Order: sequence, then C-alpha cells, then structure tokens
Amino acid sequence: MKKPHTPLLDTIDSLDNLRSLSDGQLPQLATELREELVDAVSQTGGHLGAGLGVVELTIAIHAIFNTPHDRLIWDVGHQCYPHKILTGRRERIRTLRQVDGVSGFTKRRESEFDPFGAGHSSTSISAGLGMAVASEIKGIDRQVISVIGDGAMSAGMAYEAMNNAGALDARMIVILNDNDMSIAPPTGAMSAYLARLVSGKTYLSIRETAKQIAEKLPRFLHEKARRTEEFARGFWSGGTLFDELGFYYVGPIDGHDFDHLLPVLRNARDAGIGPILVHVITKKGKGYAPAEASADKYHGVSKFDVITGTQAKPVPNAPSYTKVFAQALVEEARLDDKIVGVTAAMPDGTGLDTLAEAFPKRCFDVGIAEQHAVTFAAGLASEGLKPFVAIYSTFLQRAYDQVVHDVSIQNLPVRFPIDRAGYVGADGPTHAGTFDTTFLATLPGFVVMAASDEAELKHMVRTAAAYDEGPISFRYPRGEGVGVELPERGDLLEIGKGRIVKEGTRVALLSFGTRLQECLMAAEELESYGLSTTVADARFAKPLDHDLIARLASEHEVLITVEEGSVGGFGSHVAQALVENGKLDNGALRFRSVFMEDDYVNQMSPDAMYASSNLDARGIVAKVFEALGKELGDQAQLGA
Repeated sequence: MKKPHTPLLDTIDSLDNLRSLSDGQLPQLATELREELVDAVSQTGGHLGAGLGVVELTIAIHAIFNTPHDRLIWDVGHQCYPHKILTGRRERIRTLRQVDGVSGFTKRRESEFDPFGAGHSSTSISAGLGMAVASEIKGIDRQVISVIGDGAMSAGMAYEAMNNAGALDARMIVILNDNDMSIAPPTGAMSAYLARLVSGKTYLSIRETAKQIAEKLPRFLHEKARRTEEFARGFWSGGTLFDELGFYYVGPIDGHDFDHLLPVLRNARDAGIGPILVHVITKKGKGYAPAEASADKYHGVSKFDVITGTQAKPVPNAPSYTKVFAQALVEEARLDDKIVGVTAAMPDGTGLDTLAEAFPKRCFDVGIAEQHAVTFAAGLASEGLKPFVAIYSTFLQRAYDQVVHDVSIQNLPVRFPIDRAGYVGADGPTHAGTFDTTFLATLPGFVVMAASDEAELKHMVRTAAAYDEGPISFRYPRGEGVGVELPERGDLLEIGKGRIVKEGTRVALLSFGTRLQECLMAAEELESYGLSTTVADARFAKPLDHDLIARLASEHEVLITVEEGSVGGFGSHVAQALVENGKLDNGALRFRSVFMEDDYVNQMSPDAMYASSNLDARGIVAKVFEALGKELGDQAQLGA
C-alpha cells in the first residue's frame, strides 16, 4: 500500500528544508506554493498577480542564496507573498492585510527575512547598494539581491542607483523581473544557453584575463578591445544600456524555468565581480487562469471565488470620488481645449483613463516617475496649457522638490487632483494620504482645497480649471461618495471662502474634507446634550477664510477643527490665525484640533483607522467634552 502523498510545502518548516530539496523537486514545490497563494488571497484580497509571476524566482533565490544572512530586497513588495509563505509566515498568511496580521508589503519589524520595508517603487537598488557597501565596510561576506520590476525601472531613482553601483563596482545582484515584455521578447533555449555561458566562471575567467592583457595594450587598442567584448555580449543579449551603467548584464532568461534560473543564479552568486544584472522574463498571474485572462492580471483583488475567479464586490450606494473627478474633468475638457491630464503609471487608479478615452492626445502617462510628471506639467503650464497632475497623496510626496522649485517658486498654474487622501485601510501606512495638506499649505501662493462630498468635488474641478493665478490642489478620499445630488456642472468657488452647513450657538465644528458628514452626526449628538452646534465646511486650507474663522471664534464657546491629515495641517493654520488675531488672548474660546494621529497606523479597516484618531462622530463629540472639561457621558449642566 502506498503511503499518502505529503505536499512538499508542508515540509518547509525552514529554508534549510527548502535547500535540502533536489532541483527536480522544485517544480512541484512551485505548483503547491502557487495553489497556497491563490487560496490565501482569495480569503483576504490583496496583490495576487505579481506574486503568481515570481513563484519560481522566489523559490530559486531562497534555494541558492543564504537568506536572511544574504539580503533580499523586493521592490515595492506587491510580489512578496510567496516569499512570506516560505519564510515562516505561512501559518499567518490568511491574516494578510488584516488587523494585527501580516502586512501586504515587506516590513522590517515583521521578519528578519524582510531587511528593507517597501510600498513605493524603485527603491530596491538604492537600498541594496547601501547594504552592499555597509557589508564591505564591516568586513561581512554577504550577497545582496535586489528584485525590481520592469515598470519600476521607469523611475529615475533606479538609474541613479545603478549609476552609483557601477561607479563603486559594488558586489550586488539586481534581478530585473520583466513581466510585461516591455524590454525583451520571450526567450528560448539559445538565449538561456548564452546566459549560462556568459555568467559562468570559465567565461568570466577568460574575460578577466583578456581585460588584463588589454590594459597593457596601447590606449586606442585597449578601447577597441573593450568595445568588442561589450558588443559581442550586447549583440546576443541587448545588455548595452546596463553595461554602460557599469553592470554585467545576463539574460534574458525564462523566469518560470528552473533549468534556466538555477544555473544562472548560481553563477551570479559565485562570480566574484562587481554589480550584475540578471534579466528574467515572467508572466504576471502565471498559473491561475482567471488572472492570466484578466487585463490587469489580478494586480489587486478583493476576496474571490477560487474556481471562477469572481471577485466579491459590494454594490455601491454612490459613485466613487475618483469616478466623479474623472467625469467632471472630461466635462471641463470638452469646454476647454487647453486642459490636459498627467499621471504617473496610475491611469485607472486616478480616473485619467476616462480622459484618455475621450481625448487620447491630451492625456499623458509618464510611468512611475512622479518627479518628472510634476516638472513636465510645469513645462506644459509655462506654455499656457492647463495640466491636471492626478497623483495619489502618498505618491505626491515623492515629487515634493519639484512641487516647490518647478511649480511653486515659479507660480505656475499646475492643478493637483490628490486621490486617496486620508486613511486607505489594508494598504497600511505606506499608502495612507496623510501629509499633503501639511506640505502644500506651507508653500507661498498655493491654493489648497478639500472636497467634503461629490458635489463639492465637481465644484473644485471647475474652480481649478478656471484658476490661472498659480498652483492649486484639491484632495478627496478613496471609495464611494456620500450620495448627494450632483450638479450637471460644478460651480465656480470663491477662492478662500468656506460655507456654513448648520447654524448653532455654543459649539462650532469646522471641517476640512470629507469628515463633514461625521461632524453633522456629531452635531446631532451634541444637540441631544443641549449643546447647540454650528457645522462649517472650510473648503480651503489656504487661503483660509479668516472672516469665517473670526465669526466662529467670536460667537461660540468651543471651536473644533476636523481634518483627514497630519499635525501641522489645516488645524495648525487655523490656530495660527486665531493667535495672530488675538482670538485666544482672553481664554474665552476653547479651541481644539482633531487630525490623523501622529503615528504610522498599521492596516485595519478605514473606519477603524478613523476611530483610532477620533475622526468619527464619537471621537469628535469626545473632543468637545474634553474642551469643556467634561468626560464623555457626563451630561450634567452641559446645556446651561
């Protein structure tokens, strides 16, 4: 009687078990790992396609290199789920992106196998170079492997790091995971053979000997010999660009074929030369038919049925803010041919794909290059066009120098629609839209707006389109709107003017952004305690509505500002205005601010995140009680 089959994955209690497997067993392990990944993500949601594409590569790296002593850095981290399953987190993988669960990205505090945290792209080569240099200074014999995707290679930072690594002749390996065939076509047996050949010790030894001989030749002959060797390899591999940056290029090779991967990675490990770039071709979504058939290869998914691939999607009660923005921008673009859109590799996420469909020659996706996107838009604006640079709040941080120097100092009318403002839930702190109000409102001449609902967002799109005096931004969150009636076209807002939404006499809640609905619910509760409450929508953090702030301060006992942003933002600007106008001199006004807590909040639901920062109705009510010197629940004499 045959013994029951034991899955290989069940035997991987540590990487020692993985490294004890034969090369011939690894394809079976890859099949099991892929099945485990699909099953886990079907229960949690997350980034599936990228992980499916690197299953074989992940196994090969951990089989060949001595991780965690050898450092493995995954760029962005979308593809790190197979890595987490193999490195001691399989039992917790179904807590992925949940409260107190496994992070959706690499995270230093989570595991020694995650030497560098990520979430934004194109950082892996820089970080890896730093680790390689640190190891050399400390005298530690260590391999450093950075895995970066072809999309992430569109960012200038990757090339800055490669240029530096080449100049330092650093001992590090960069694996270019090309899953979009954007650099090279699929590769065959001859290419794989050549990759093994040129990465092997025999070729490298001959190459090194030839280099030493060439160095003794007259200069012009030495240069010709060098170029001949580079041309010979470049002819077969196309690696000239990387050679010019100082890397020894190997590839392209099939990233799903262990017969190709294993010998090349072993050769790279044992080469003993400066920086090496191994170019592997993979298929995003590999091995799961619904992902392979999907246009985005299941890049990011909600919970889904494993058999059919059908994702569980809630029925929306209102259009998303992103959709409202996209439609409003197209409406304005039909009326104004100077309007153009710019995005940094996020046309779908920002809604600019809608503009691209309507006006394909007036929409530009510049790749993962936020810095370039902003300065490119500044150039457009300098020639009289009206660029809308749609970038998530978390990614706009990457272009702050360009916002300051290329837009703000020159007072160019670049428009910044800022999506994903506020907490974003399962993506955690790397993707939260926390800081944009704070870092933009400090800049002279900048107009900084936040929409409180979908109708206000339409007003702000039209206002931004019409505003030509300088840079202007408007922020809005991820997800659905609140269901208000939408105007056919937005109204022009008066710059720097807010609005009163509800009149009261004792407490004033001044909201900046979509916490306005929570303020209205808080006002209802406060009214039940006998506290007559005014609710106002600031609309602008810069310029502030000083008349509105002065009125609220003069006519109310308590003034609370509420915002989905960090300390130093809207509330800080209001406090400064109150101080300068003497509104806090006599102590009659009790002023407080509610904002996103001064910490990086780990993944949980957005509602839980807002509650943790007191940015829900209950937290706002508690802040009013605090200002009055009362505990929440102490209702005695509140109405007096």
